[in-house]
Amino acid sequence: MDPEALSAALLTVIRPLAEARRAGSTAELTAADLVLDRPKSRDHGDWASNAAMKLAKGLGVNPREFAAEIAAALADTPGISSVEVAGPGFINIRLDAAAAGALARTIVEAGAAFGTNSSQRGNSINLEFVSANPTGPLHIGHTRWAALGDAIARLLQASGATLVREFYVNDAGAQMDRFGASVIAALTGAPTPEGGYGGAYIAELARRVHEKRPDLLDLPSDEQVATARDLAYEFQLGEVQASLANFNVNFDVWFSERVLHAKSEGAGSSLVDEAVERLRAQGHVFDQDDAVWVRTTDFGDDKDRVIRRSNGEYTYFAADAAYYLNKGDRGFAHKIYLLGADHHGYVHRLKALAGAAGDDPEKDIEVLIGQLVSVNGARLSKRAGNIIEMDDLREWLGTDALRYSLARYPADSPLTLDPELLRKRTNDNPVFYVQYAHARTHNVARNAESAGVDRSVFAPELLDHESESALLGALQEFPRLVAFAAEVREPHRIARYLEELAALYHRWYDSCRVTPLGDDAVTDVHRTRLWLNDATGQVLRNGLDLLGVTAPERM
Repeated sequence: MDPEALSAALLTVIRPLAEARRAGSTAELTAADLVLDRPKSRDHGDWASNAAMKLAKGLGVNPREFAAEIAAALADTPGISSVEVAGPGFINIRLDAAAAGALARTIVEAGAAFGTNSSQRGNSINLEFVSANPTGPLHIGHTRWAALGDAIARLLQASGATLVREFYVNDAGAQMDRFGASVIAALTGAPTPEGGYGGAYIAELARRVHEKRPDLLDLPSDEQVATARDLAYEFQLGEVQASLANFNVNFDVWFSERVLHAKSEGAGSSLVDEAVERLRAQGHVFDQDDAVWVRTTDFGDDKDRVIRRSNGEYTYFAADAAYYLNKGDRGFAHKIYLLGADHHGYVHRLKALAGAAGDDPEKDIEVLIGQLVSVNGARLSKRAGNIIEMDDLREWLGTDALRYSLARYPADSPLTLDPELLRKRTNDNPVFYVQYAHARTHNVARNAESAGVDRSVFAPELLDHESESALLGALQEFPRLVAFAAEVREPHRIARYLEELAALYHRWYDSCRVTPLGDDAVTDVHRTRLWLNDATGQVLRNGLDLLGVTAPERM
Protein backbone atom coordinates (compact mmCIF):
# COMPACT_ATOMS: atom_id res chain seq x y z
CA MET A 1 0.00 0.00 0.00
CA ASP A 2 1.96 3.01 -1.28
CA PRO A 3 0.73 6.65 -1.29
CA GLU A 4 -0.56 6.33 -4.85
CA ALA A 5 -2.62 3.24 -4.01
CA LEU A 6 -3.88 4.84 -0.80
CA SER A 7 -4.94 8.00 -2.69
CA ALA A 8 -6.82 5.82 -5.18
CA ALA A 9 -8.58 3.99 -2.33
CA LEU A 10 -9.49 7.30 -0.71
CA LEU A 11 -10.92 8.58 -3.98
CA THR A 12 -12.98 5.41 -4.42
CA VAL A 13 -14.57 6.02 -1.03
CA ILE A 14 -15.08 9.78 -1.35
CA ARG A 15 -16.67 9.92 -4.80
CA PRO A 16 -19.97 8.18 -3.97
CA LEU A 17 -20.25 9.98 -0.63
CA ALA A 18 -19.80 13.35 -2.33
CA GLU A 19 -22.01 12.55 -5.32
CA ALA A 20 -24.83 11.57 -2.98
CA ARG A 21 -24.88 15.17 -1.78
CA ARG A 22 -24.30 17.06 -4.99
CA ALA A 23 -24.50 15.21 -8.30
CA GLY A 24 -21.51 15.75 -10.50
CA SER A 25 -19.67 17.89 -7.99
CA THR A 26 -16.65 15.58 -7.95
CA ALA A 27 -16.55 14.69 -11.62
CA GLU A 28 -13.14 16.29 -12.04
CA LEU A 29 -11.72 15.03 -8.74
CA THR A 30 -8.64 12.79 -9.12
CA ALA A 31 -6.40 10.92 -6.73
CA ALA A 32 -3.78 13.63 -7.23
CA ASP A 33 -6.14 16.14 -5.61
CA LEU A 34 -6.25 14.16 -2.37
CA VAL A 35 -3.10 15.22 -0.59
CA LEU A 36 -1.63 12.70 1.83
CA ASP A 37 0.90 13.78 4.43
CA ARG A 38 3.07 11.96 6.91
CA PRO A 39 1.95 12.95 10.45
CA LYS A 40 4.68 14.52 12.54
CA SER A 41 3.85 12.13 15.37
CA ARG A 42 3.74 8.39 14.71
CA ASP A 43 0.90 8.23 17.28
CA HIS A 44 -1.32 9.77 14.60
CA GLY A 45 -0.81 6.91 12.18
CA ASP A 46 1.07 6.40 8.92
CA TRP A 47 -0.79 8.92 6.73
CA ALA A 48 -3.13 11.86 7.19
CA SER A 49 -5.57 13.48 4.76
CA ASN A 50 -7.43 16.79 4.88
CA ALA A 51 -9.78 15.72 2.05
CA ALA A 52 -12.92 16.14 4.19
CA MET A 53 -12.03 19.73 5.08
CA LYS A 54 -11.03 20.50 1.51
CA LEU A 55 -14.35 19.30 0.07
CA ALA A 56 -16.77 20.10 2.87
CA LYS A 57 -17.56 23.70 1.97
CA GLY A 58 -18.36 22.91 -1.66
CA LEU A 59 -20.63 20.08 -0.55
CA GLY A 60 -22.32 22.04 2.23
CA VAL A 61 -21.43 19.53 4.94
CA ASN A 62 -19.76 19.60 8.32
CA PRO A 63 -16.09 18.64 7.71
CA ARG A 64 -15.73 16.49 10.83
CA GLU A 65 -18.97 14.62 10.14
CA PHE A 66 -17.92 14.10 6.52
CA ALA A 67 -14.52 12.86 7.72
CA ALA A 68 -16.25 10.34 9.97
CA GLU A 69 -18.20 8.96 7.01
CA ILE A 70 -15.03 8.69 4.94
CA ALA A 71 -13.20 6.99 7.81
CA ALA A 72 -15.96 4.43 8.30
CA ALA A 73 -15.98 3.53 4.61
CA LEU A 74 -12.18 3.51 4.29
CA ALA A 75 -11.68 1.22 7.30
CA ASP A 76 -12.78 -1.82 5.26
CA THR A 77 -10.05 -1.29 2.66
CA PRO A 78 -7.55 -4.19 2.56
CA GLY A 79 -4.19 -3.16 3.96
CA ILE A 80 -5.61 -0.52 6.32
CA SER A 81 -5.67 -1.45 9.98
CA SER A 82 -7.42 1.63 11.37
CA VAL A 83 -8.80 5.05 10.42
CA GLU A 84 -9.47 7.81 12.93
CA VAL A 85 -10.83 11.35 12.74
CA ALA A 86 -8.88 14.09 14.51
CA GLY A 87 -9.43 17.79 15.11
CA PRO A 88 -11.72 19.64 12.69
CA GLY A 89 -11.72 16.81 10.16
CA PHE A 90 -8.29 15.27 9.63
CA ILE A 91 -8.35 11.62 8.64
CA ASN A 92 -5.50 9.62 10.21
CA ILE A 93 -4.77 6.31 8.53
CA ARG A 94 -2.72 3.43 9.88
CA LEU A 95 -1.63 0.59 7.58
CA ASP A 96 -1.32 -2.98 8.70
CA ALA A 97 2.22 -4.36 8.87
CA ALA A 98 1.88 -6.56 5.79
CA ALA A 99 0.61 -3.75 3.58
CA ALA A 100 3.33 -1.37 4.77
CA GLY A 101 6.10 -3.95 4.67
CA ALA A 102 5.33 -5.05 1.10
CA LEU A 103 7.14 -1.92 -0.03
CA ALA A 104 10.53 -3.44 0.84
CA ARG A 105 10.18 -6.08 -1.86
CA THR A 106 8.85 -3.52 -4.33
CA ILE A 107 11.95 -1.36 -3.85
CA VAL A 108 14.43 -4.22 -4.15
CA GLU A 109 12.79 -5.49 -7.33
CA ALA A 110 12.57 -2.01 -8.85
CA GLY A 111 16.24 -1.30 -8.09
CA ALA A 112 17.57 1.90 -9.65
CA ALA A 113 14.12 2.65 -11.10
CA PHE A 114 12.53 3.15 -7.68
CA GLY A 115 11.77 6.83 -7.27
CA THR A 116 11.38 7.51 -10.97
CA ASN A 117 7.97 8.87 -11.90
CA SER A 118 6.04 10.36 -14.80
CA SER A 119 5.18 13.77 -13.32
CA GLN A 120 7.29 15.60 -15.95
CA ARG A 121 6.45 13.33 -18.88
CA GLY A 122 5.73 15.29 -22.05
CA ASN A 123 7.89 18.24 -21.01
CA SER A 124 10.72 19.11 -23.39
CA ILE A 125 13.22 21.15 -21.40
CA ASN A 126 16.43 22.97 -22.23
CA LEU A 127 18.40 23.52 -19.03
CA GLU A 128 21.26 25.98 -19.41
CA PHE A 129 23.72 26.37 -16.56
CA VAL A 130 27.33 27.34 -15.76
CA SER A 131 27.89 28.98 -19.20
CA ALA A 132 31.17 30.55 -18.09
CA ASN A 133 33.19 32.72 -20.46
CA PRO A 134 35.85 30.55 -22.12
CA THR A 135 38.55 33.04 -21.15
CA GLY A 136 39.60 31.53 -17.83
CA PRO A 137 39.22 28.65 -15.39
CA LEU A 138 35.98 27.83 -13.60
CA HIS A 139 35.61 29.37 -10.15
CA ILE A 140 33.71 28.64 -6.93
CA GLY A 141 30.48 30.22 -8.22
CA HIS A 142 30.53 28.01 -11.31
CA THR A 143 31.08 25.04 -9.00
CA ARG A 144 27.81 25.74 -7.21
CA TRP A 145 25.85 26.22 -10.43
CA ALA A 146 27.34 23.02 -11.83
CA ALA A 147 26.29 20.97 -8.79
CA LEU A 148 22.82 22.48 -8.66
CA GLY A 149 22.17 22.46 -12.39
CA ASP A 150 23.18 18.84 -12.83
CA ALA A 151 21.12 17.75 -9.81
CA ILE A 152 18.07 19.58 -11.18
CA ALA A 153 18.61 17.86 -14.53
CA ARG A 154 18.79 14.45 -12.85
CA LEU A 155 15.58 15.12 -10.94
CA LEU A 156 13.71 16.23 -14.06
CA GLN A 157 14.88 13.22 -16.04
CA ALA A 158 13.96 10.89 -13.17
CA SER A 159 10.49 12.44 -13.36
CA GLY A 160 10.10 11.69 -17.06
CA ALA A 161 11.13 14.96 -18.73
CA THR A 162 12.93 15.05 -22.06
CA LEU A 163 15.88 17.24 -21.14
CA VAL A 164 19.11 18.60 -22.57
CA ARG A 165 21.90 20.03 -20.44
CA GLU A 166 23.33 22.99 -22.32
CA PHE A 167 26.41 25.17 -21.86
CA TYR A 168 26.31 28.49 -23.73
CA VAL A 169 29.85 29.34 -24.81
CA ASN A 170 30.22 33.12 -24.96
CA ASP A 171 32.93 32.94 -27.62
CA ALA A 172 32.09 36.06 -29.63
CA GLY A 173 32.61 39.73 -28.96
CA ALA A 174 35.30 42.08 -27.71
CA GLN A 175 36.28 39.98 -24.68
CA MET A 176 37.57 37.25 -27.01
CA ASP A 177 39.81 39.72 -28.83
CA ARG A 178 41.13 40.97 -25.48
CA PHE A 179 41.74 37.35 -24.56
CA GLY A 180 43.83 36.83 -27.72
CA ALA A 181 45.73 40.09 -27.15
CA SER A 182 46.46 39.00 -23.57
CA VAL A 183 48.04 35.79 -24.84
CA ILE A 184 50.21 37.72 -27.29
CA ALA A 185 51.25 40.11 -24.51
CA ALA A 186 52.26 37.19 -22.28
CA LEU A 187 54.22 35.66 -25.13
CA THR A 188 56.12 38.84 -25.93
CA GLY A 189 56.54 40.11 -22.36
CA ALA A 190 54.38 43.17 -23.01
CA PRO A 191 51.98 44.54 -20.33
CA THR A 192 48.52 42.99 -20.19
CA PRO A 193 46.22 45.10 -22.38
CA GLU A 194 43.55 47.20 -20.70
CA GLY A 195 40.59 45.02 -19.83
CA GLY A 196 42.64 41.95 -20.66
CA TYR A 197 43.44 38.79 -18.75
CA GLY A 198 46.44 38.06 -16.57
CA GLY A 199 47.73 35.32 -14.33
CA ALA A 200 49.85 32.25 -14.71
CA TYR A 201 47.16 30.45 -16.70
CA ILE A 202 47.51 33.03 -19.51
CA ALA A 203 51.27 32.46 -19.58
CA GLU A 204 50.63 28.72 -19.77
CA LEU A 205 48.14 29.22 -22.62
CA ALA A 206 50.69 31.42 -24.41
CA ARG A 207 53.28 28.64 -24.15
CA ARG A 208 50.85 26.07 -25.56
CA VAL A 209 49.72 28.39 -28.35
CA HIS A 210 53.31 29.10 -29.39
CA GLU A 211 54.12 25.41 -29.26
CA LYS A 212 51.22 24.77 -31.63
CA ARG A 213 52.11 27.72 -33.89
CA PRO A 214 55.85 28.44 -33.72
CA ASP A 215 55.42 31.02 -36.49
CA LEU A 216 52.80 32.98 -34.54
CA LEU A 217 54.89 36.10 -33.97
CA ASP A 218 55.87 36.19 -37.65
CA LEU A 219 52.25 36.83 -38.63
CA PRO A 220 50.78 40.33 -39.12
CA SER A 221 49.61 41.75 -35.79
CA ASP A 222 45.88 41.31 -36.47
CA GLU A 223 46.46 37.69 -37.51
CA GLN A 224 48.57 37.13 -34.40
CA VAL A 225 45.68 38.15 -32.16
CA ALA A 226 43.09 36.14 -34.09
CA THR A 227 45.26 33.02 -34.17
CA ALA A 228 46.20 33.30 -30.50
CA ARG A 229 42.56 33.91 -29.61
CA ASP A 230 41.27 30.84 -31.42
CA LEU A 231 43.98 28.47 -30.22
CA ALA A 232 43.85 29.70 -26.61
CA TYR A 233 40.06 29.44 -26.73
CA GLU A 234 40.32 25.82 -27.86
CA PHE A 235 42.75 24.98 -25.04
CA GLN A 236 40.81 26.87 -22.36
CA LEU A 237 37.44 25.41 -23.36
CA GLY A 238 39.04 21.96 -23.19
CA GLU A 239 40.14 22.73 -19.62
CA VAL A 240 36.63 23.86 -18.70
CA GLN A 241 35.15 20.69 -20.13
CA ALA A 242 37.68 18.54 -18.28
CA SER A 243 37.02 20.36 -14.99
CA LEU A 244 33.30 19.72 -15.30
CA ALA A 245 33.76 16.09 -16.31
CA ASN A 246 36.00 15.54 -13.28
CA PHE A 247 33.21 17.05 -11.18
CA ASN A 248 30.81 14.46 -12.61
CA VAL A 249 28.96 17.06 -14.71
CA ASN A 250 28.55 16.43 -18.41
CA PHE A 251 26.71 18.55 -20.96
CA ASP A 252 24.73 17.33 -23.95
CA VAL A 253 25.22 20.55 -25.95
CA TRP A 254 28.05 23.10 -26.01
CA PHE A 255 26.42 25.94 -27.90
CA SER A 256 28.79 28.44 -29.49
CA GLU A 257 27.67 32.05 -29.62
CA ARG A 258 29.56 32.34 -32.90
CA VAL A 259 26.83 30.23 -34.51
CA LEU A 260 24.37 33.05 -33.88
CA HIS A 261 26.50 35.63 -35.68
CA ALA A 262 27.66 33.49 -38.61
CA LYS A 263 26.18 34.44 -41.97
CA SER A 264 24.21 31.64 -43.62
CA GLU A 265 25.08 30.65 -47.17
CA GLY A 266 22.90 32.16 -49.85
CA ALA A 267 20.71 34.39 -47.68
CA GLY A 268 23.67 36.25 -46.23
CA SER A 269 21.90 36.73 -42.92
CA SER A 270 22.72 35.45 -39.46
CA LEU A 271 20.48 33.99 -36.78
CA VAL A 272 20.75 37.34 -35.03
CA ASP A 273 19.54 39.13 -38.19
CA GLU A 274 16.65 36.67 -38.46
CA ALA A 275 15.77 37.06 -34.77
CA VAL A 276 15.24 40.80 -35.18
CA GLU A 277 12.93 40.27 -38.13
CA ARG A 278 11.01 37.51 -36.33
CA LEU A 279 10.43 39.79 -33.34
CA ARG A 280 9.40 42.56 -35.70
CA ALA A 281 6.84 40.23 -37.28
CA GLN A 282 5.42 39.65 -33.81
CA GLY A 283 4.77 43.40 -33.61
CA HIS A 284 7.15 44.21 -30.77
CA VAL A 285 10.02 45.88 -32.66
CA PHE A 286 10.14 49.58 -33.43
CA ASP A 287 12.68 52.04 -34.87
CA GLN A 288 13.72 55.17 -32.99
CA ASP A 289 16.74 57.47 -33.12
CA ASP A 290 18.23 55.38 -35.95
CA ALA A 291 18.30 52.37 -33.60
CA VAL A 292 16.12 49.25 -33.46
CA TRP A 293 14.25 48.59 -30.22
CA VAL A 294 12.16 45.79 -28.68
CA ARG A 295 9.15 46.97 -26.70
CA THR A 296 9.86 44.72 -23.71
CA THR A 297 7.90 46.99 -21.36
CA ASP A 298 4.79 45.30 -22.76
CA PHE A 299 5.90 42.23 -20.80
CA GLY A 300 6.97 43.69 -17.49
CA ASP A 301 10.50 44.89 -18.29
CA ASP A 302 11.48 48.18 -16.65
CA LYS A 303 12.45 49.73 -19.99
CA ASP A 304 12.47 48.96 -23.70
CA ARG A 305 15.67 47.38 -25.00
CA VAL A 306 17.91 48.38 -27.88
CA ILE A 307 18.60 45.38 -30.06
CA ARG A 308 20.62 47.18 -32.76
CA ARG A 309 22.46 50.43 -32.16
CA SER A 310 22.39 53.42 -34.49
CA ASN A 311 25.84 52.42 -35.80
CA GLY A 312 24.41 49.11 -36.97
CA GLU A 313 26.04 46.99 -34.25
CA TYR A 314 23.95 44.49 -32.36
CA THR A 315 23.68 44.55 -28.56
CA TYR A 316 24.05 41.56 -26.25
CA PHE A 317 20.27 41.49 -26.14
CA ALA A 318 20.23 40.59 -29.84
CA ALA A 319 22.31 37.47 -29.21
CA ASP A 320 20.05 36.62 -26.25
CA ALA A 321 17.02 36.90 -28.53
CA ALA A 322 18.54 34.75 -31.27
CA TYR A 323 19.61 32.14 -28.73
CA TYR A 324 16.18 32.01 -27.11
CA LEU A 325 14.46 31.58 -30.48
CA ASN A 326 16.99 28.94 -31.48
CA LYS A 327 16.10 26.87 -28.43
CA GLY A 328 12.46 26.91 -29.47
CA ASP A 329 13.43 26.01 -33.03
CA ARG A 330 15.21 22.96 -31.65
CA GLY A 331 11.97 21.77 -30.08
CA PHE A 332 12.33 22.92 -26.49
CA ALA A 333 9.00 24.19 -25.22
CA HIS A 334 10.41 25.07 -21.80
CA LYS A 335 13.70 26.88 -21.20
CA ILE A 336 15.38 27.03 -17.81
CA TYR A 337 18.29 29.40 -17.17
CA LEU A 338 20.37 29.01 -14.00
CA LEU A 339 22.27 32.25 -13.51
CA GLY A 340 24.56 33.72 -10.87
CA ALA A 341 23.62 36.44 -8.39
CA ASP A 342 25.19 39.14 -10.58
CA HIS A 343 22.66 38.36 -13.34
CA HIS A 344 19.54 39.24 -11.37
CA GLY A 345 18.76 42.03 -13.85
CA TYR A 346 18.39 39.44 -16.61
CA VAL A 347 15.19 37.95 -15.16
CA HIS A 348 12.73 40.58 -16.43
CA ARG A 349 14.54 41.01 -19.72
CA LEU A 350 14.56 37.28 -20.53
CA LYS A 351 10.90 36.91 -19.58
CA ALA A 352 10.07 39.96 -21.69
CA LEU A 353 12.00 38.40 -24.54
CA ALA A 354 9.91 35.24 -24.25
CA GLY A 355 6.75 37.34 -24.43
CA ALA A 356 8.00 39.27 -27.45
CA ALA A 357 8.76 35.96 -29.16
CA GLY A 358 5.14 34.90 -28.74
CA ASP A 359 5.70 32.57 -25.79
CA ASP A 360 4.13 32.67 -22.34
CA PRO A 361 6.65 34.36 -20.00
CA GLU A 362 5.12 32.62 -16.98
CA LYS A 363 5.14 29.17 -18.54
CA ASP A 364 7.78 28.79 -21.23
CA ILE A 365 10.81 30.33 -19.52
CA GLU A 366 12.21 29.99 -16.03
CA VAL A 367 15.16 31.96 -14.63
CA LEU A 368 16.72 30.63 -11.44
CA ILE A 369 19.13 32.92 -9.63
CA GLY A 370 21.79 31.34 -7.44
CA GLN A 371 23.40 33.25 -4.59
CA LEU A 372 27.08 33.54 -3.71
CA VAL A 373 29.09 30.80 -2.08
CA SER A 374 32.32 30.94 -0.11
CA VAL A 375 34.59 28.44 1.63
CA ASN A 376 36.32 29.24 4.88
CA GLY A 377 40.07 29.07 4.47
CA ALA A 378 40.01 28.62 0.70
CA ARG A 379 43.04 30.02 -1.12
CA LEU A 380 42.99 32.03 -4.30
CA SER A 381 44.07 30.21 -7.42
CA LYS A 382 47.82 30.13 -8.00
CA ARG A 383 47.15 30.22 -11.74
CA ALA A 384 44.46 32.90 -11.94
CA GLY A 385 45.31 34.84 -8.82
CA ASN A 386 41.93 36.44 -8.13
CA ILE A 387 39.52 33.48 -7.98
CA ILE A 388 39.00 30.23 -6.08
CA GLU A 389 39.20 27.55 -8.78
CA MET A 390 36.84 24.59 -9.14
CA ASP A 391 39.75 22.19 -9.66
CA ASP A 392 41.47 23.37 -6.48
CA LEU A 393 38.26 22.96 -4.47
CA ARG A 394 37.63 19.50 -5.87
CA GLU A 395 41.16 18.31 -5.09
CA TRP A 396 40.96 19.81 -1.59
CA LEU A 397 37.48 18.71 -0.49
CA GLY A 398 36.56 15.94 -2.92
CA THR A 399 33.82 15.74 -5.53
CA ASP A 400 31.30 14.01 -3.28
CA ALA A 401 31.63 16.43 -0.37
CA LEU A 402 31.42 19.43 -2.68
CA ARG A 403 28.48 18.22 -4.74
CA TYR A 404 26.47 17.09 -1.74
CA SER A 405 27.13 20.26 0.26
CA LEU A 406 26.34 22.59 -2.64
CA ALA A 407 23.11 20.73 -3.41
CA ARG A 408 22.11 20.63 0.27
CA TYR A 409 20.96 24.27 0.34
CA PRO A 410 18.45 26.21 -1.78
CA ALA A 411 20.00 28.02 -4.73
CA ASP A 412 18.79 31.39 -3.48
CA SER A 413 20.56 31.07 -0.11
CA PRO A 414 24.03 32.58 0.36
CA LEU A 415 26.30 29.77 1.48
CA THR A 416 29.56 29.43 3.39
CA LEU A 417 31.08 25.96 3.47
CA ASP A 418 33.14 24.67 6.38
CA PRO A 419 36.06 22.66 4.94
CA GLU A 420 37.05 21.31 8.35
CA LEU A 421 33.60 19.74 8.69
CA LEU A 422 33.51 18.44 5.11
CA ARG A 423 36.82 16.64 5.58
CA LYS A 424 35.72 14.87 8.75
CA ARG A 425 34.85 11.19 8.69
CA THR A 426 32.25 11.54 11.42
CA ASN A 427 28.47 11.77 11.66
CA ASP A 428 28.77 15.54 11.97
CA ASN A 429 29.58 15.61 8.26
CA PRO A 430 26.24 15.20 6.41
CA VAL A 431 27.67 13.55 3.30
CA PHE A 432 29.70 11.10 5.38
CA TYR A 433 26.62 10.37 7.50
CA VAL A 434 24.52 9.42 4.47
CA GLN A 435 27.30 7.53 2.68
CA TYR A 436 28.11 5.65 5.88
CA ALA A 437 24.46 4.57 6.18
CA HIS A 438 24.65 3.19 2.66
CA ALA A 439 27.93 1.41 3.36
CA ARG A 440 26.38 -0.05 6.52
CA THR A 441 23.53 -1.61 4.49
CA HIS A 442 26.16 -3.42 2.44
CA ASN A 443 28.04 -4.49 5.55
CA VAL A 444 24.81 -5.88 7.00
CA ALA A 445 24.17 -7.76 3.75
CA ARG A 446 27.68 -9.23 3.78
CA ASN A 447 27.31 -10.34 7.40
CA ALA A 448 23.91 -11.80 6.60
CA GLU A 449 25.36 -13.86 3.78
CA SER A 450 28.07 -15.17 6.10
CA ALA A 451 25.41 -16.13 8.66
CA GLY A 452 23.27 -17.93 6.08
CA VAL A 453 20.55 -15.26 5.91
CA ASP A 454 19.15 -14.80 2.41
CA ARG A 455 16.04 -13.34 0.79
CA SER A 456 14.39 -16.70 0.11
CA VAL A 457 11.43 -15.71 2.29
CA PHE A 458 9.54 -12.43 2.43
CA ALA A 459 6.88 -12.14 5.14
CA PRO A 460 6.08 -8.42 5.36
CA GLU A 461 3.67 -8.88 8.25
CA LEU A 462 6.74 -9.61 10.40
CA LEU A 463 8.02 -6.05 9.95
CA ASP A 464 5.99 -4.79 12.88
CA HIS A 465 8.62 -3.12 15.07
CA GLU A 466 8.09 0.60 15.65
CA SER A 467 11.43 1.42 13.99
CA GLU A 468 10.44 -0.66 10.96
CA SER A 469 7.16 1.19 10.61
CA ALA A 470 9.01 4.52 10.70
CA LEU A 471 11.64 3.35 8.20
CA LEU A 472 9.04 1.98 5.78
CA GLY A 473 7.07 5.21 6.05
CA ALA A 474 10.11 7.22 4.99
CA LEU A 475 10.88 4.85 2.11
CA GLN A 476 7.32 5.30 0.84
CA GLU A 477 7.89 9.03 0.54
CA PHE A 478 10.82 8.82 -1.89
CA PRO A 479 8.98 8.76 -5.27
CA ARG A 480 6.69 11.61 -4.26
CA LEU A 481 9.62 13.63 -2.98
CA VAL A 482 11.56 13.14 -6.22
CA ALA A 483 8.56 14.38 -8.20
CA PHE A 484 8.09 17.38 -5.92
CA ALA A 485 11.79 18.30 -5.87
CA ALA A 486 11.79 18.15 -9.67
CA GLU A 487 8.70 20.34 -9.87
CA VAL A 488 10.10 23.08 -7.60
CA ARG A 489 13.73 22.66 -8.85
CA GLU A 490 15.07 22.07 -5.32
CA PRO A 491 17.64 19.27 -5.00
CA HIS A 492 18.25 20.19 -1.37
CA ARG A 493 15.03 18.37 -0.51
CA ILE A 494 16.65 15.11 -1.57
CA ALA A 495 19.73 15.73 0.56
CA ARG A 496 17.68 16.52 3.66
CA TYR A 497 15.49 13.47 3.04
CA LEU A 498 18.55 11.22 2.78
CA GLU A 499 19.80 12.48 6.13
CA GLU A 500 16.45 11.71 7.75
CA LEU A 501 16.37 8.28 6.11
CA ALA A 502 19.91 7.55 7.32
CA ALA A 503 18.90 8.48 10.88
CA LEU A 504 15.88 6.16 10.74
CA TYR A 505 18.03 3.36 9.33
CA HIS A 506 20.65 3.70 12.08
CA ARG A 507 17.83 3.63 14.67
CA TRP A 508 16.41 0.47 13.08
CA TYR A 509 19.88 -1.09 12.93
CA ASP A 510 20.22 -0.58 16.68
CA SER A 511 16.82 -2.15 17.39
CA CYS A 512 16.32 -4.98 14.87
CA ARG A 513 18.81 -7.69 14.00
CA VAL A 514 19.19 -9.07 10.49
CA THR A 515 21.60 -11.80 11.63
CA PRO A 516 20.80 -14.07 14.61
CA LEU A 517 22.71 -13.82 17.86
CA GLY A 518 25.28 -16.49 18.57
CA ASP A 519 23.99 -19.93 17.71
CA ASP A 520 20.38 -18.85 17.34
CA ALA A 521 18.61 -20.18 14.27
CA VAL A 522 17.94 -18.10 11.17
CA THR A 523 14.23 -17.26 11.01
CA ASP A 524 11.88 -15.66 8.53
CA VAL A 525 12.12 -12.45 10.54
CA HIS A 526 15.84 -12.26 9.71
CA ARG A 527 15.20 -13.05 6.05
CA THR A 528 12.45 -10.43 5.77
CA ARG A 529 14.55 -7.82 7.53
CA LEU A 530 17.28 -8.39 4.95
CA TRP A 531 14.78 -7.22 2.32
CA LEU A 532 14.19 -4.05 4.32
CA ASN A 533 17.93 -3.52 4.76
CA ASP A 534 18.56 -3.88 1.06
CA ALA A 535 15.59 -1.67 0.17
CA THR A 536 16.98 1.11 2.36
CA GLY A 537 20.38 0.80 0.72
CA GLN A 538 18.75 1.03 -2.70
CA VAL A 539 16.89 4.25 -1.85
CA LEU A 540 20.01 5.80 -0.31
CA ARG A 541 21.90 4.88 -3.48
CA ASN A 542 19.18 6.24 -5.76
CA GLY A 543 19.01 9.49 -3.82
CA LEU A 544 22.75 10.04 -3.82
CA ASP A 545 22.82 9.40 -7.56
CA LEU A 546 20.24 12.17 -8.06
CA LEU A 547 22.77 14.51 -6.46
CA GLY A 548 25.67 13.14 -8.53
CA VAL A 549 27.28 11.67 -5.41
CA THR A 550 28.75 8.17 -5.14
CA ALA A 551 27.41 5.51 -2.79
CA PRO A 552 30.41 3.59 -1.37
CA GLU A 553 29.92 -0.02 -0.32
CA ARG A 554 32.71 0.18 2.27
CA MET A 555 33.94 3.08 4.37
